[in-house]
Amino acid sequence: MTDHNNHPPGTAEIDKAVAHSLLAAFPPALREQLLQNAIRVDLPGGTTLYYEQDEPRCGLVIKGLIRVYMSAPDGREVTVRYARTGDLLGVPTIVGGPAPTSVQILTDATVLMLNVTTLQHSGQTMPGVGWLLAQEVTRRLYASLEALAGNAFGSLRQRVSRHLLDLAASRQRKRKLVATITQQELADAVGSVRPVVARIIRDLRTEGLITTSSDGIV
Repeated sequence: MTDHNNHPPGTAEIDKAVAHSLLAAFPPALREQLLQNAIRVDLPGGTTLYYEQDEPRCGLVIKGLIRVYMSAPDGREVTVRYARTGDLLGVPTIVGGPAPTSVQILTDATVLMLNVTTLQHSGQTMPGVGWLLAQEVTRRLYASLEALAGNAFGSLRQRVSRHLLDLAASRQRKRKLVATITQQELADAVGSVRPVVARIIRDLRTEGLITTSSDGIV
């Protein structure tokens, strides 16, 4: 990770991310303290922000597309969620400690790493903040349960389609939905292997549901 400064400026990008985040509901003094003490991190696509069982960390996504995933001992991976502008990473670790997830940067991204100790203390001593953190953890739990149900009950084709739509929705180009992802990355996201995913992509293309190009999957 590259630390550019300890006091991120109030840029329009940061202001937009904060306005769309949980921090917008925090007391102004606490929000300002967190932002002043945050560390801005700029990461290129393909890098890892942190790995499973790393020390608790919490970050605000300023820009970019970020993948949170779990790994099996045999190397297979499954995506837990995608994070975008305004999303907070690592909130459950504030309460529960190190998480069994890793965080991968899919596109060039900027993240503000927040002071975990400050968040923990605020959650313990300020009921309103504690309730907001509990709500965020609950939202993440429900989203994980929905993803679990989709992986358990949905066909592989349905899982591939869902991940393509999820990715494309965040990068819509006018009236087109474009997912920029390789077949291997897609296989990792749904816990499968590339040849199987390649066949599904071919079938979807044959049926006229998608097209593929150098820009991605449309």
